[in-house]
Amino acid sequence: MNSEKGEIILQTRIMSSSEDNLKGFILALLSSGFIGASFIIKKKGLRRAAAVSGVRAGVGGYSYLLEPLWWIGMITMIIGEVANFVAYAFAPAVLVTPLGALSIIVSAVLAQFMLNEKLHQLGILGCVMCIAGSIIIVIHAPQEQPISSVQEIWSMATQPAFLLYVGSVIILVFILVFHFAPQCGHTNVLVFTGICSLMGSLSVMSVKALGTSLKLTFEGKNQLIYPETWLFMFVVAACVIMQMNYLNKALDTFNTAIVSPIYYVLFTSLTILASVIMFKDWEGQSAGSIVSEICAFIVVLSGTILLHATKDFDRSSSFRGNCTPLSPTLSTRLCNGNGEMLQHDEP
Repeated sequence: MNSEKGEIILQTRIMSSSEDNLKGFILALLSSGFIGASFIIKKKGLRRAAAVSGVRAGVGGYSYLLEPLWWIGMITMIIGEVANFVAYAFAPAVLVTPLGALSIIVSAVLAQFMLNEKLHQLGILGCVMCIAGSIIIVIHAPQEQPISSVQEIWSMATQPAFLLYVGSVIILVFILVFHFAPQCGHTNVLVFTGICSLMGSLSVMSVKALGTSLKLTFEGKNQLIYPETWLFMFVVAACVIMQMNYLNKALDTFNTAIVSPIYYVLFTSLTILASVIMFKDWEGQSAGSIVSEICAFIVVLSGTILLHATKDFDRSSSFRGNCTPLSPTLSTRLCNGNGEMLQHDEP
C-alpha cells in the first residue's frame, strides 16, 4: 500500500515537473523574441545618440540615456528579461539558457532590415542548426528537483564547489575590469563580453533562486521573511547593472555580428557550468541524455558562430577603409576588434 502511494506521489511530481518545464520553455521562447529585437533597437539608439553628441558609449558616453529609441529597446529587453526571469522559476537553466540562441536568430533577421547587415545563405544554415540544437535540448532537458524553501537554495549556493566557482568569477572580473579593460577593452571584444558573461552566470543563479522564492511565496509559502531572499535580490540587481554597462560598451564598440554570438557562447557556457555545480541539473540523468544535451549545445554554438561569421560575406562595401572585397574571418575579427573593417557606416 505504501509502495503504491509512493509511486503515485512520484508520478505526480514527474507530471508537475513536466508541466513546469513546458511553461519555462514557452516563456523562454517569448523572452528570446523580445531580447533579440531589443539588441537591434538599442543599437539604433546608440548610433543616433553618438551622431548627436559625438561621444559614444564605448568611450564612456552616456548620451544614449536621452535617446527615446534606446529606451524603447531597453523596455523591450526588460520585458524579455522578465519572461526569462519567470522561465527560470519553472525550468532548469540547462533548458532555458541555451534557448537564448533563438534571440540571436531574431536579431540576425531584424539586423538585415534595420541595420543593413546582410544575412548570408550559410547564415540561414546557422539559424537551422540553432533551431535543431534547441529542439534536441528541449527533448533531453532534465526534470528539476522540487525545492521547498529559499534556505534550501542557500545551502546549494554555499556548498564548497559553488563557492569556489563564485570566487573564481569575482577574481576574473576584477582582473578584466581593472587590468585588461583600460589596455585592450576597445580592441579585443572578449574583454567586455567576458565581464558580461561572468557576471551573467552569477545573475542567472540568483535570478533562479529569487524566482523560485517568489513562486513559493505566491503558492502560500512566504519566503520574503528570510534574509536569503533579499540577498539574492541584491546580487541580481548588482550583476544586471554591471552587465548592462559593459554590454552597452561592447555593442557600441564592436559590430553586432561579433558581440551577439561571442556573448551568447560565453554566457551560456558559464551559466550551464554554474547551474550544474549549484543545482546539480545532471544528477539522475542517463549518460546518453547528458551526451545528447552536450552535442546539441555544440550544434547550437556552431550554428551561432556560422550565422554571424558569414553574415557580411556579400556586403564588403559596408566596411570602411580601403579593404579588399573579401570579408574577414571570425578569427581576424576577434583579433582586430575595433579595427576599421569592423565599423559600419553610421546611418
